[in-house]
Amino acid sequence: MQRLSDSRLAATLVVGASLAFVTAPAAGQSASDPGPLRSSVPDLAATGSAGPSSNSAPRQTGFEVPTYGNPSGFGAGTTGFDSSGAAKRKGRQKPKPGQLQPGNKPTTTSSARIAPATAPGTPGLRPTPQSERHGVPVVEPAPSLAPPPPIVVPQRRPVVDPAPFEPLGLRAGVFVIRPAVELTTGYDSNPERVLTPKGSAEFVAAPELIVRSDWERHALNADIHGNYLAYSETFPISPSSLDRPTLDSRVSGRVDVSTHDRLDLESRLLVSTDNPGSPNIQAGLSRLPIVTTVGGTLGYAHDFNRFEISSKTTVDRSVWQDSSLTDGTTAPNDDRNFNQYGEILRGSYELLPGVKPFVEASIDTRIHDIAIDRTGAERDSVGRTLRAGTTFQITGKLTGEASLGDTQREYKDPSLPHVSGFVYDASLIYTATPLTTMKLTAASTTGELILPGSSGVLRRDFFFEVDHDFRRWLTGAVRLGYGADSYFGLDRFDNRYVAGATLTYKLTRTVWLKGEFRHEWMRSTVSAADYDANIALLTVRLQR
Repeated sequence: MQRLSDSRLAATLVVGASLAFVTAPAAGQSASDPGPLRSSVPDLAATGSAGPSSNSAPRQTGFEVPTYGNPSGFGAGTTGFDSSGAAKRKGRQKPKPGQLQPGNKPTTTSSARIAPATAPGTPGLRPTPQSERHGVPVVEPAPSLAPPPPIVVPQRRPVVDPAPFEPLGLRAGVFVIRPAVELTTGYDSNPERVLTPKGSAEFVAAPELIVRSDWERHALNADIHGNYLAYSETFPISPSSLDRPTLDSRVSGRVDVSTHDRLDLESRLLVSTDNPGSPNIQAGLSRLPIVTTVGGTLGYAHDFNRFEISSKTTVDRSVWQDSSLTDGTTAPNDDRNFNQYGEILRGSYELLPGVKPFVEASIDTRIHDIAIDRTGAERDSVGRTLRAGTTFQITGKLTGEASLGDTQREYKDPSLPHVSGFVYDASLIYTATPLTTMKLTAASTTGELILPGSSGVLRRDFFFEVDHDFRRWLTGAVRLGYGADSYFGLDRFDNRYVAGATLTYKLTRTVWLKGEFRHEWMRSTVSAADYDANIALLTVRLQR
């Protein structure tokens, strides 16, 4: 029984001690005497001071009655009518720099520092409480003063001009104008193109003008090339002066009537003379007579998907200047003047992209101002030509046109032989590499003769040229040429050859220098007509 009484007494003491420890913690510890369960940092939020105070009352702890729901006027705004009469809540104020918004707890990091408490009256850091966690004020770290990283803007690569020395031209509304002039000086060992040569210095002025339209539809272009050749010497063989002009002026246009129909227009003005060594040159001439040709073309084309058909009508008039003789007199050339009317019909089919074979037939009529010429012959004639070829428009490689055919020209006078033969025409540009370009040109023409018993001459010319850019500013070229002249009514056939090389130095877009050397020679069935000539030229080209 004694043991039972002692056990009950011990249990009663343990329960009483536990209740005393739970219900009276404030009596056993104060703000100045921290207990084992409290932080050693002063409760600045509770005391409102930076350090401990001897007059601070002990904190009371216990159970608090929870409040459910929202207080009166909780949903009212800062403005407007509030029927409950409750005090209005102040609007949320913008926090100052460095402060946190109320209700947000800062995230403690290793870099956050807490200023130590100082005694009253002692100068030191007094952090302003902004928020607390477990009763401990937390101060946000000062913002970093390091400059932000620089913004790297990617640099654009400079645009490389593929043709830094080519002329840009002048803009005039919707037209691009490219004017230029070439001034040439040099030496020709045989200007007369005779068997026994006499050399002379020569001078050439060659202006040109190229105009291109820049319309979405239609087109209007102009190509004007001229030159004037002058020699410093007079020559013992007629003509005594070989100075002469040359002009090739063409203005062409295209009218796009619809997506399948178009009109082709062209006007032309040509100025030339007989070539030195031609059998048409009269004896006793003081200078070469000039021939002027004025003409035009009107054409219409329609395409049926890949098949295209076109028709052109041509009109030309050629007028010869009176011949000036060494004795001071003149000789008329009215019997050489004539009008030519022609019609050209072509049909083509696009076989492959960029390859368009065609067949072309043409007919023309020449009518002279004087029916019977100085030799007593009637030289009005009708010409017919049939050709077959193809056009090339292969981007970046091959562009142009080439054809082969046959031509016939019948004269009204039965005593004059007909002109007939094989003809070829071509104008091709082949870009072998970005630095090397090949050019092929060929042309066949029928000319008139004024010699007794002769009707005409069929000329065929062929030229091949290779250009290579050693540098962007330095271009070299090699040119080879062959020409064949068939005279009808004369026992004569001429073979003409030319070989030359040029070197062009491009100083700027507007100034080029060019040096040229070429050798020309002819071998004819008439031995007295053979000749050799060497020509060396230096040219300054000015362009825009």
